Amino acid sequence: MQEIIKKQGVITIKADLGLIGLAVMGENLVLNMENHGFTVAVHNRTPEKIDQLLQGRGAGKNIIGAYTIEELASQLKTPRKVMLMVKAGEPVDLFIERLLEVLEPGDIIIDGGNSLYSDTIRRTKLLEDRGLFYVGAGVSGGEEGALTGPSIMPGGSKEAWPHIQTIFQAIAAQVDGEPCCEWIGSDGSGHYVKMVHNGIEYADMQLIGEAYFLMKHLLGFNAEEMQEVFEEWNQGELDSYLIEITGHILGKVDQDTGQPLLELVGDGAGQKGTGKWTSQEALDLGVAAPTIAEGVFARIISGAYDQRELAAKAFPFKTPQVDLDPAEFVEAVRQALFASKICAYSQGFDLLAQASKEYDWNLNLGEIAKLWRGGCIIRAQFLQHITDAYDQNPDLENLLLAPYFQETLKGNQESWRKVVALAVEQGLPVPGFASALAYFDSIRHPYLWTNLVQAQRDYFGAHTYSRRDRPGAFHTQWQLGDKVVTSDEV
Repeated sequence: MQEIIKKQGVITIKADLGLIGLAVMGENLVLNMENHGFTVAVHNRTPEKIDQLLQGRGAGKNIIGAYTIEELASQLKTPRKVMLMVKAGEPVDLFIERLLEVLEPGDIIIDGGNSLYSDTIRRTKLLEDRGLFYVGAGVSGGEEGALTGPSIMPGGSKEAWPHIQTIFQAIAAQVDGEPCCEWIGSDGSGHYVKMVHNGIEYADMQLIGEAYFLMKHLLGFNAEEMQEVFEEWNQGELDSYLIEITGHILGKVDQDTGQPLLELVGDGAGQKGTGKWTSQEALDLGVAAPTIAEGVFARIISGAYDQRELAAKAFPFKTPQVDLDPAEFVEAVRQALFASKICAYSQGFDLLAQASKEYDWNLNLGEIAKLWRGGCIIRAQFLQHITDAYDQNPDLENLLLAPYFQETLKGNQESWRKVVALAVEQGLPVPGFASALAYFDSIRHPYLWTNLVQAQRDYFGAHTYSRRDRPGAFHTQWQLGDKVVTSDEV
């Protein structure tokens, strides 16, 4: 795949792609590409990182160091393809400005970071107006996935896809002989899909954390006992990357103290913003995604140390005193976890469906689920059921309505309710389980309390309301009696 050019007796090997940003993800992607037969030119803001790669993990490999942007551009095949693996936000714009000075019409810039989709829409238009192409590619899988095969979600200038498809699909994770990489759609669609992936990830991690929390406090399980539970769960329908690594984490012992390392880890959870973006977008598009939002809020409250310390003194936590059959309760928690997980994914795919309409992306939801089966953080066995659901009914209103998920929720809801009720009774917070259950009950209830909300809005703001027995918009002088005013009279 090398392009060899001979000028004045000197042989020069041109690179298939240039990559800027040699932090762990960028470096591992470079090694992944080289391992699949591609030559990569690399650049980093600090030249020491280039030297470290060329003299270390990249020694003797088809990796070319470029110490200036100009040098990087000169070492690439045409059309030039440059991938940015830098911090989202201003750094991406600054590198785009510098690249525009050395690239030409037809060349391609790829942003592989976690950029906000609206920035990608703006950047795609900027480059296309100048005759270049832009790709916003969501990359999931962490440092391990970057090296061995991530899930890649590219979107943007469709003209760029034929030039990068071979590289991206070669380095992506493979499931059943299919690459976990396919073209998503126009402008910011790739980064949007990655954003929603991360929002679901927030919810998934929160739900798993709650399952651990309940077994620890209501059953008194130690780390070793919980490790066995998660390892068993990973053999069934909960089989997933996050369940697998949870078992690994529970089995890790601190070498200094001999204690389970997890018990020494601080409980203030960090975040980088993609879960927040997903929740904000759900609010903007009018999509109910409470379990995803609870995953974000739970991390926020975990870091409110001063408030939590004062509240713990004001409202002391009482150790639960319950007599439970361990095997029965573990199974109930498993069912609650799986039911809640289904709701979280349903919320994420509902958001993707609405965004597809809003931004005219024509997203293939079944294909997206297929891309997440391997390489990415939320890869899980049951994603195949999501693909199957959309293959059977591309216009599916909500994942909960697919036959497989209907049957699962019907079978799990009794245990789910018992788990949430017991947690509330014993003062144990399970915002993920509870919000997922409330979402499930809200979406299935034939008539909600929001008729009163509409009446209240009409009372104080004359916002009007609809009626169940006739068409039209109505306004009532609620404080004056029974007179009803139709919308024509408002």
